[in-house]
Amino acid sequence: MNATAIAHEAPRTVQGVCPHDCPDTCALRVTVAGAPGAERVIRVAGDPDHPPTHGVLCTKVSRYAERTYSAQRLLTPLKRVGRKGEGRFEPIGWDEALATIAARLSAIAARQPEAILPYSYAGTMGLVQGDGMAARFFHRLGASLLDRTICANAGGEALAATYGGKLGMRMEQFVHSKLILIWGSNPVTSSLHFWTFAQQAKRAGAKLVCIDPRRTETAEKCHQHIALLPGTDGALALGLMHELIAHDWLDHDYIARHVEGWDKLRDKALAWPPERVAAVCGITADEVRGLARDYAHARPAAIRLNYGMQRVRGGGNAVRLVAMLPCLVGAWRHAAGGLLLSTSGSFAGARRDAWLQRPDLLQTVHGQRRPRTVNMSTIGDALRHPGGGDFGPRIEAVVVYNSNPVAVAPDSRRVVEGFAREDLFTVVLEHFQTDTADHADIVLPATTQLEHWDAHTTYGHTYAMLNRPAVPPLGQALSNAEIFRRLAARMGPSGFSEPCFADSDEAMAMGAFDPAVVDLDELRARGWSRLRLPEAPFAEGGFATPSGKVVVDAPGLGVPDHVPNYESAQSAPELAARYPLAMISPPARHFLNSSFVNVESLRAAEKEPRLEMHPDDAAARGIASGAVVRVFNDRGSYVCRADLNGAARPGVVNGLGIWWRKMGLNGTNVNELTHQRLTDIGRAPAFYDCLVEVEPV
Repeated sequence: MNATAIAHEAPRTVQGVCPHDCPDTCALRVTVAGAPGAERVIRVAGDPDHPPTHGVLCTKVSRYAERTYSAQRLLTPLKRVGRKGEGRFEPIGWDEALATIAARLSAIAARQPEAILPYSYAGTMGLVQGDGMAARFFHRLGASLLDRTICANAGGEALAATYGGKLGMRMEQFVHSKLILIWGSNPVTSSLHFWTFAQQAKRAGAKLVCIDPRRTETAEKCHQHIALLPGTDGALALGLMHELIAHDWLDHDYIARHVEGWDKLRDKALAWPPERVAAVCGITADEVRGLARDYAHARPAAIRLNYGMQRVRGGGNAVRLVAMLPCLVGAWRHAAGGLLLSTSGSFAGARRDAWLQRPDLLQTVHGQRRPRTVNMSTIGDALRHPGGGDFGPRIEAVVVYNSNPVAVAPDSRRVVEGFAREDLFTVVLEHFQTDTADHADIVLPATTQLEHWDAHTTYGHTYAMLNRPAVPPLGQALSNAEIFRRLAARMGPSGFSEPCFADSDEAMAMGAFDPAVVDLDELRARGWSRLRLPEAPFAEGGFATPSGKVVVDAPGLGVPDHVPNYESAQSAPELAARYPLAMISPPARHFLNSSFVNVESLRAAEKEPRLEMHPDDAAARGIASGAVVRVFNDRGSYVCRADLNGAARPGVVNGLGIWWRKMGLNGTNVNELTHQRLTDIGRAPAFYDCLVEVEPV
């Protein structure tokens, strides 16, 4: 149907949800037009009635229809006909695809089900199309468990150790704050709706301070930018505590009633005067003093902490230290004071995870044997492991959905080596032929958010969300849940017979929430329903820890402290002599991890892979802005364009990601340089803990 014909049909609006890995989790209004059977999405907009979304979408998601109707979209199952990584496939039917997968997985499971590994993350944040039916399938199969650590685990576990859960302020309350520290976050590109609230606060007189090694789009618009060195956030937090103690800017009453073990942290903080902090962080002592003064005297003061600062060796300890700051000045007394890293813990009583994922199938079918757990952040080493010893059986099959590990996992040269194994049976559920799909044996076409049911929680606000399909699946695409439902029916001699494998996508979406906590009538009618939570969650304490207090000396973790990077001049001077530049790899403005890289209009806006450099560092290496450069260390090399745009501080380069490898200038991306060593808490990757050198090509 052409555009003229569509225009003559009466359009209808369908309520939806943005599925992507973003704290804003926007409510969508999807406009559909066309005759029955030929309907087409003509517009994707934000819901003006949903308070966090207020009718606004980011550039990426506003073009979601372009992504869904892309000519590159995978719309039929594919079977590999070339070598792994070549990306050569031929179309096959669903019967052949499912029969092939079921036969291979059944044969492996009969010998050793732990040799099968699911690999997924946040390609969708949906509870149904994420780890709903898929979790049921793999639990019933007895496959290895996946430790999903790649993004937020260090900060999430650190926050839970301190507050008892991933809990924080309501996003909308930032509009009333008088000081906002935007710490390790670039909300102009990664949390647009928080930024609109921060801008309202700024217009009302609030001061905005950005704490980030990079001069981001957000830093440009704040009153102050503190450009500390990567991995030194914990030291800065300790320095702020030092000043709060030295000047007696503490809320002694709040500490006495709601903080457990403060004296142990107080002694550590007194060892961090501003001069020591300045030397470690690469900033001035006056910046430390001034920030502490502002934070102590602003009422209310709020911190928007994000996950950029926890992607280093000491990221977990740093989050614990920053999370203590609002407790020391009593900022939590105010609805517009405190801290927001994640609100996902607010949904702990609302989600019916056990019903959705059915972990009981493990015991029902496999007895007391619990499968091993494989960390997704070390997938490169895991796929290359020969098996045996503590590791267990060699991985023989991987089923990838909602992720693109060949592009996004650290130390990607080893990841590629693992996925290139000819004896590894790989299945990929995808919308597009990504770097990982190029290494698959079978590729299965999956629906996008505009084509299926789903339910969503969030980690930036406190609304339960419902997504309805706006149009039928394109081509032969099936939802993730339907694919695993059909696979379950083909496993073994007679399929998985448990009734849970017959649950429809709609039934799972509507059953995802506890009706005692979430108003399901409102959810179905409006597409969203707010959790019933206090505006000021910790005004009178009531943290989710066993004691109800903030915990300083956490079991198994001790008292938080600054933990230096694995790779820095301080901790590894010989390595720093060869690779003197610290590298962080934040997302490019028009991408979200590796999503949207293939959307032509967005990729055109990014142009080419870039490395931001400080002019002094570039001049010392004979590099001009726009020059092609080679970034390298012992793990590999990456070719991109140098950009002397003022965003990089001296001694630090910013490798903007995450480009698909095959769209890079030399077939690699920035993760060729990152390593697989893990954070202090949460077993997460230390992407921003990386030393490199740069030379002109």
